[in-house]
Amino acid sequence: MRILLLADIHANLAALEATLRAAPPHDGVWCLGDIIGYGPKPNECVARVRQLEALTLTGNHDQAALGNIPLELFRNTARQALEWTRQTLTPENAAWLAARPPLRQLRAHNVTLTHGSLRDSIWEYIDKPKTAYENMAYLETAYGFFGHTHHPAAYHLQADGMLVKLTITPDHPLTLLPKLLFNPGSVGQPRDGDPRAAFALYDSSAGTVTAQRVEYDIVATQQAMRQAHLPLPLAERLATGD
Repeated sequence: MRILLLADIHANLAALEATLRAAPPHDGVWCLGDIIGYGPKPNECVARVRQLEALTLTGNHDQAALGNIPLELFRNTARQALEWTRQTLTPENAAWLAARPPLRQLRAHNVTLTHGSLRDSIWEYIDKPKTAYENMAYLETAYGFFGHTHHPAAYHLQADGMLVKLTITPDHPLTLLPKLLFNPGSVGQPRDGDPRAAFALYDSSAGTVTAQRVEYDIVATQQAMRQAHLPLPLAERLATGD
């Protein structure tokens, strides 16, 4: 089975559509949360993910837009965007988002999906080896796929107990090994210095996961953000992927 892995779309419809056009043939879609927040097209992105019938998690921005997390916990620009998103999100899309879990164990695939980490599926960032190592104790399946950091990453806990951060190269399959944590990166708000939309393909038959990148119309998203009067720094950072 071939699964398209998406994370952190953040209401960036142009990036999402470019990703779907570039994606290799696949049998399903897993979305690791934060469909909304930051970007100018929350309803359109939720509708598109619903149309895909994707297995979808919730993220911290999704929960904040639903009123389940205090906006005071977010930085100023993120908070302003979430205030706008709360007012813009339709009741139907809000109800659909509210039904998404933050973590799922897929025993048939021997995979755990989470937005944040395995021990804190909403808030914790697996953004350094120490945190990845600590989360391995919570990994009850062979593999874990996560989002939230906006950085593609892979960590492997070896049989000798040593944690290794693996090198990820777009379009080069990474062999899945037991006790592996993998992040496909962000579709709509990359922060690894590469402004292209990030996603990945999980191939259970081949035992691989392949990170991929695709260019999208950043200017169109920036224009839409300006028209919605979203914070200018959020629009500007899309051009640099920072």
